[in-house]
Amino acid sequence: MNLNSLNPQQRQAVETLRGPVLILAGAGTGKTRVITFRVAHMIQKGIAPAHILAVTFTNKAAKEMKERVAQLVPREALRNDEGKIAGPTISTFHSLCVRILRQHIEKLGYRRNFVIYDESEQLGAIKKILSHISAKGEKTDPKLIQSLLSRFKNNGANPNTIADESARAVAEHVLKRYDSALHACNAVDFDDLLLLTLKLFKEHADVLAACRAKYRYVMVDEYQDTNATQFEMVKLLTQEHRNLCVVGDDDQSIYGWRGAEIANLLDLEKHFPEVKVIKLEQNYRSTNVILNAANAVIKNNARRRGKKLWSDKGHGEKITLHTFETDEEEARTIVEEIEFQRLARKVPWRDQAILFRTNQQSRPFEMALRAGGVKYHLIGGQSYFDRREVRDLLAYLKVFINPHDDVSLLRIANVPARGLSDVTMERLLAASQQRHCSVFAAMHHTDVQATFAPKTREAVLEFVQFIEHTRAPLQASQPLSLSVWAERWLANTGYVEDLRRSEKNLETADNRVRNLKELIADLNGGAAVVVSPGERLAGFLEDLALDQEHEEEEENTGDAVTLITMHSCKGLEFPHVYVVGVEDGLIPHSRSKVEGTLDEERRLFYVAITRAMKSLTLSYCLGRKKYGQVLPCHPSPFLSELPEELVEDADARADVPVTKDTAKDLFAAMRAAVG
Repeated sequence: MNLNSLNPQQRQAVETLRGPVLILAGAGTGKTRVITFRVAHMIQKGIAPAHILAVTFTNKAAKEMKERVAQLVPREALRNDEGKIAGPTISTFHSLCVRILRQHIEKLGYRRNFVIYDESEQLGAIKKILSHISAKGEKTDPKLIQSLLSRFKNNGANPNTIADESARAVAEHVLKRYDSALHACNAVDFDDLLLLTLKLFKEHADVLAACRAKYRYVMVDEYQDTNATQFEMVKLLTQEHRNLCVVGDDDQSIYGWRGAEIANLLDLEKHFPEVKVIKLEQNYRSTNVILNAANAVIKNNARRRGKKLWSDKGHGEKITLHTFETDEEEARTIVEEIEFQRLARKVPWRDQAILFRTNQQSRPFEMALRAGGVKYHLIGGQSYFDRREVRDLLAYLKVFINPHDDVSLLRIANVPARGLSDVTMERLLAASQQRHCSVFAAMHHTDVQATFAPKTREAVLEFVQFIEHTRAPLQASQPLSLSVWAERWLANTGYVEDLRRSEKNLETADNRVRNLKELIADLNGGAAVVVSPGERLAGFLEDLALDQEHEEEEENTGDAVTLITMHSCKGLEFPHVYVVGVEDGLIPHSRSKVEGTLDEERRLFYVAITRAMKSLTLSYCLGRKKYGQVLPCHPSPFLSELPEELVEDADARADVPVTKDTAKDLFAAMRAAVG
């Protein structure tokens, strides 16, 4: 490994191994390279790989770090005293917490095979709770409650982080029932992974001591994105050995709405007074026009650590600014510009990206891209297999294949409601833990059944009979239409009716039912009829899992324009970037004026600007369509913070005045000529 390939500041960051270090890494300054070189350098200096922990926020970043470290470190250097390969721990915060909880969560009253609830499963639990506690006619938005609960947990379960007293009261009231509901299913949500790990550290000194002994050198990437719980975890882990290296950029702190505390980075000296600060300012991504524009915008934020990005990539072309009458004209013209770049300048679609502030802005662009025959990839759309009703149906099918699958059984035991409350399932789960058996097996025990009131006991027995009766045909050798079989038991459960009742919007309800019918219709396809129905169903579920894995791998391949929100684009880069809808009310968002988050909106605009490598195009509209009516818009105040000499008006680029209609005709003629 040759450290001479690093610039002086990068090398200093790599070679400073002990004590607290803050690597202030501006956008595009090679921080991943620094982190991976630092890990490799530690190992080269004789630090045992098993004692090194590097934590980041996304699986993609963790995977990239692992691959880079593997390229830098010889495999033999990763062997421990026993001769086994024991590499450094490189993972996300949540993966690290899962690893710790799988070992120690029984100390907190959970089983080790706990399941992790995703957003849709959380919403389902919240909706169920609200249906029981809401007064007649009272409407409470479950997504709002979910957001409040997450904010509550992300700030270390501190109720004072929710300013609205009534909202705080509702959140605290729902939280107790919510935690009980999840505990009954031996489930946790993503926020719980952090909170429960912190609880282990605080309440079980042996667990904290074991983790401190294991992780003697700790690195945290994207430190500006850490919340109160993550900060406290890191502090507890490192406060004795103090070998903490944090890498981050306060100018890219854009997740305050989900609990990120920029103060964790800005006030690091309060907790580690001896911290050494190293700045990375040489950018390897963008031209100086783009960087100077970004520097000019971000300097208007008062509370920040000063830094100035620069590049050796030359001055570069000016930033283009478009003004459009409507959002439809904006979408159509930007798509024409993308096609012009492809046809006249040989710029492939994959080198071009459209960035916007809100998901709603994607619709006119998707329509214009489709109309123009332009392939595109929208990042952030919900997968079919992430939908609640699809997950429910798959959980039912898994239970019919294997009723001892606790995760799937706990998901559908009371969906729809059949008298198996959270309290009942919690007691059954406890009974299964005592007997070291599955929940379904515990339901069969007469002594377990005897502990319940007659009505609950009857509900347990009916559920057991339903599972056994429904799965019996799968074990038979005679031919069976899996689709017909599924339609019958689904009708008997009343699930579809319950699904319709839970949705206020009729169209949404119809779409959910359609999702179920499409999946059921697919049950008969593909498998050979010679095997038993059960084997065919098991094969179907296995193929489905493999297909989903394949789709994830293929998702970002191919030549396609990227459509992405500003929040989702951090960490990415594109040769040519179009930041659209740069309007007051969008960026900065109208909420920021009420919530006092204007600085974070400016950081978001800074992040969007610094995604561009070669060219940057900004646009705003004078009118935007909402509910069929065009409403007036005004340019973002952030545009006035850009130095005039770095920006040129799109219409001024032409040697002769060209109207938008004329430009469209010229473009059409050029496209026809190219063929």
